[in-house]
Amino acid sequence: MIRIPHLIQVILIMNDSISVVSTLLFIMFFHFNVSAQTKEIGIFYDHADIGAVELPGTVSYHSVDQEYLIEGSGANMWFADDQFHFLWKSIQGDFILRANVKFVGDGVDPHRKLGWMARNSFQSDAEHVTAAVHGDGLVSLQYRQKKGEDTEELTSVDSAPDVIQLERKGNTFIMGTAKMGEPLVKVSRDISGLHNELFIGLFVCSHNPDFIEKAIFNNVRIIKPFDESFERYQDYLGSHIEVLDIETLERKVLFSSTHSLQAPNWTVDGKALIYNSNGYLYRYDLESNATTTINTGRAVKNNNDHVLSFDGTQIAISHHDKDDKGDSAIYTLPAEGSSEPFRVTKKGMGASYLHGWSTDSKELVFTGNRNGQYDIYSVNIETGEETQLTDTEGLDDGPEYDPQGKYIYFNSNRTGTMQLYRMKPDGSEVEQLTFDELNDWFPHISPDGKKIMFLSFGTDVESGDHPFYKHVYLRMMSVDGGEPKILSYVYGGQGTINVPSWSPDSKKVAFVSNSD
Repeated sequence: MIRIPHLIQVILIMNDSISVVSTLLFIMFFHFNVSAQTKEIGIFYDHADIGAVELPGTVSYHSVDQEYLIEGSGANMWFADDQFHFLWKSIQGDFILRANVKFVGDGVDPHRKLGWMARNSFQSDAEHVTAAVHGDGLVSLQYRQKKGEDTEELTSVDSAPDVIQLERKGNTFIMGTAKMGEPLVKVSRDISGLHNELFIGLFVCSHNPDFIEKAIFNNVRIIKPFDESFERYQDYLGSHIEVLDIETLERKVLFSSTHSLQAPNWTVDGKALIYNSNGYLYRYDLESNATTTINTGRAVKNNNDHVLSFDGTQIAISHHDKDDKGDSAIYTLPAEGSSEPFRVTKKGMGASYLHGWSTDSKELVFTGNRNGQYDIYSVNIETGEETQLTDTEGLDDGPEYDPQGKYIYFNSNRTGTMQLYRMKPDGSEVEQLTFDELNDWFPHISPDGKKIMFLSFGTDVESGDHPFYKHVYLRMMSVDGGEPKILSYVYGGQGTINVPSWSPDSKKVAFVSNSD
């Protein structure tokens, strides 16, 4: 049985003018009529050797770890002739490709390569853009703008990265690389000659035709970003709910949806995640993968500020209440749900965005719009009486108690950028914890009380804003401050990690990433 990638090559060699779309339509017809035995591999469609390689390559996919092993040979990827093994799928328009990468073994040739590639066809001299890492550590954005011409390159100052990203914005291609835990180092180039629809994927080239090289790729993501023609906060991308292991830094997608899913809490028994979507709350069972709706009564316009009490018996929610002209008001109810949620904040006080429980479950802390300014308040659940804890220009947000009830952690842009702080529960003894140029939001304290996980936006975002659909970092640091460490590179933002989302054993964090 002929393999479909080989068929593509034959078609394109026979007639170079055949478009990618026409080719794929022909392949679909061929596939459905002769039952070619092609099977999707993870998030990719298939794999193939490109060029006249002497040793055929292979791909294996480990679904539990969502990890790919690619073996490839090939004399080179340079001049007008590319030889390598390619794990691919087709895509249209803009994209973001990201993966953690690692060669297996010391290798034979220092110029062996791995990385991401986007190309017009499977012909060896096709137009392409490639984010390549060499065996000796060299990092380069390689490209061929016209079929049959020599490859050009733009080298990076980075070396031997663990993370590779290739992004397309129209005719601009951006390569980002980093050693795990460090910010991405980027180079970009406007490159012509690439179709709207491309074959994109991961590759390995041994740079020696007589040898096979191997590489492992994990945390692999193919992202369709937010189209700037869409209307923000009206149009939404799909969502992945993921889990990050903070020791291995491996990510796993639990499930995906075409809807906007936001803010997963981890229940204190470790059995489920609670998240919100379209105003409702849902419970996702981690063992059965079943999803059920949590009854919140009349409160069906909930935002992503739902928080479980420390003992796990109650949940507090922020609901946009029609009795308050749509302002967010705070309610509590049993964790399993209730048709009669209890309103905590009083009517007419202004918008109230929940963020945390006190350890004794008697008070909540929230960000409130009072007197034209957003500050942090605590509120007695039984009486609804509020106490103002901060009073500064700018925005104070994201308050959360640590498990011992010793501090309230929060974020504030009082110094110009959004940074993390902590204070005593009465608002005294304020300490700043982060000091760099990134904008840090939503400090979440691990159940063991030792670590803070938080979301960091870049300088492309205003300090008082935390929008959807941006390049963000998940970072972690000690509860007492220190140098933050990047744990994951995410396309997300609003809804990614708004709520406490640590696993009960403090070993994992749940979060949301996005893609169209």
